[in-house]
Amino acid sequence: MTAQTTLEPSPQRAESRAKSMVTGVLRTLASSPEAGVVTACVLVFVCIGLAAPNYTHVGNLQVMGRDLAQIGILAIGESVVILTGGIDLSVGGLAGLAGILAAWLNVHEKLSAPVSIVLTLLICAAVGFWHGAMVTKLGVPPFIITLVTFTMSQGLALAITTGTPINDISPLFSRISSFHVGNVPLPAVIFVAIAIVAWFVLERTYIGRQVYAVGGNAEASRLAGIPVARRKTGAYVASAMLAGIVGILIIGRMNVADPSIGSSGFELTAIAAAVIGGVALTGGEGRILGIAAGAVLLEFITNGLLALRVSPYDQQMVQGGVLGVAVLADRLRARRFGAQRRQ
Repeated sequence: MTAQTTLEPSPQRAESRAKSMVTGVLRTLASSPEAGVVTACVLVFVCIGLAAPNYTHVGNLQVMGRDLAQIGILAIGESVVILTGGIDLSVGGLAGLAGILAAWLNVHEKLSAPVSIVLTLLICAAVGFWHGAMVTKLGVPPFIITLVTFTMSQGLALAITTGTPINDISPLFSRISSFHVGNVPLPAVIFVAIAIVAWFVLERTYIGRQVYAVGGNAEASRLAGIPVARRKTGAYVASAMLAGIVGILIIGRMNVADPSIGSSGFELTAIAAAVIGGVALTGGEGRILGIAAGAVLLEFITNGLLALRVSPYDQQMVQGGVLGVAVLADRLRARRFGAQRRQ
């Protein structure tokens, strides 16, 4: 009897082990910056879906997919810059200008749509390189130089169009935005592809580790032989090119290039998605999974407020409150588990 008791664990001991395993898993999930955001996405989607049945219809999900592509791609570009310790306030204005440039080259210069898209992305890359050079060579604060570009982009979009939308753009632009892979809109597929590439570069390559190091401590990175200026410049180039892609997707969706696109506040939404996803504004911390989840959460909330027929006057207030709670919860989580790691 004694030997049997020794070899076979009691039910109480087995239950204790099971509880310990569950507690360990829950603590691991809670310590992850992305866990809270992913959980919030699930809860928001389920709650709004129950309150507004049309919210989960295929047509509305496809609309959310297209909206998510715009927010998510901008958020990824913005986050790469923030990871290096910078900020890019130009992404919204640059996206609007990119749409205008692509349409103007196509309609007024009679260039084919593919050539117009390539030239537009090259111009955006040049703008990103200019940002990087100003920040790394002349020491201009990122906030200032990107704000200058934001203002100039809006002015150039109005100057090129004289405030009038550009019509009769190539059907290829609308095909890009309206095409589906199965039931999934192509813009959503593009967003997922960009997220996968960004994840691989940041978390599975030496360059990605250098980006995190530069954001964590630029001077220590320089002393360690990391090309700080090159990594920061590359981040601004990536952000600008992704903004250009978003601008092209927007004019395809609207089938017209409207100069007012750049004043839609995309840059603030992109920064909000990054912060909600766990990206530290001081740089060096954040993952693509969290960034994508932050963008998804914002889209779920925005579309959900429309589905619930919330007054437009109240929507921004509700969005701001939800975002504030999400950021507060993330900071409390970071402080708690950060203190535990130091003990």
